Amino acid sequence: MRIADKLSLYWEFARPFTLIAPALGILSGAITALGARHDPLHISAPLLLKIALGTLMAAVLNGASNGINQVYDLAIDRVNKPKRPIPSGRLSIPEANLVTLVLYVVAMALAAAVNLQCFVLAAAAAVLTVAYSVPPLRTKRFGALANFTIAVPRGVLLKVAGWSAVRPILGDREPWFIGLVFGTFLLGASTTKDFADMKGDAADGCITLPVRYGPRRAAWMIAPFFVLPFLLIPLGTRQGWLTGHPYFLYPLGFGLALWGIYTVSLILKDPDELARTENHPSWSHMYKMMFAAQVGFAVSYLARYWLP
Repeated sequence: MRIADKLSLYWEFARPFTLIAPALGILSGAITALGARHDPLHISAPLLLKIALGTLMAAVLNGASNGINQVYDLAIDRVNKPKRPIPSGRLSIPEANLVTLVLYVVAMALAAAVNLQCFVLAAAAAVLTVAYSVPPLRTKRFGALANFTIAVPRGVLLKVAGWSAVRPILGDREPWFIGLVFGTFLLGASTTKDFADMKGDAADGCITLPVRYGPRRAAWMIAPFFVLPFLLIPLGTRQGWLTGHPYFLYPLGFGLALWGIYTVSLILKDPDELARTENHPSWSHMYKMMFAAQVGFAVSYLARYWLP
């Protein structure tokens, strides 16, 4: 196989579309930290380099997470996603393991280049991604625990890691509160990917929420997580826990909550359709809401540079 073809295969293996959200999460977290506390920081070349390295780290780490998940989900993917590189026979398990290991090493090196606190957060996130996919833990098998090991690294730690590239995180509740908003959202919203995978998950013993409770009950269980986490934004603004510009934070929180209500209406209209449709609109809205929240926080805190 030509080098270009091999690299293209590795790129497909990393699932490039999914790399955007974590990269944007780190970037948004860092921009948020820049404008926080009513004392916006001076933007310098070394600071921008740290932010760039952290952003790249998040994308590479997510690629590693995708890789290790595909290695240990082979039986599931043979049923649900047979065209992926491993089940289709285009990528062997040993080669996939090697690519995944390289991605983890590169991600940790990038995090260390930012600073120690970013490295610690990235390492903790990496451990959780391994726990999600790899036996004997393989938390993917255990419904709510699976969601927890997705929400913590991709929601909470991601935002705090972005902040850590710019400001200290110890003794500061603001980055952790922001991480709580995103983590709580993902705690429920991440289940949207499980409905279409029920057949393969059940066959491999992964008892996700839709497998355990059925599409209808699982849909009702995750519905509040599309709305309530975003109401924490106006609450945090009112209490002074969030120091971005209130003219932006209040509309952001209430706007996302209304969007969440609309998404919930799509989910609850016909919960059984979630299991019949590979890319249900609720999955798309989940990603779009995450993007909007990331951009919204960045804009709300950048506004401190220009507005009183």
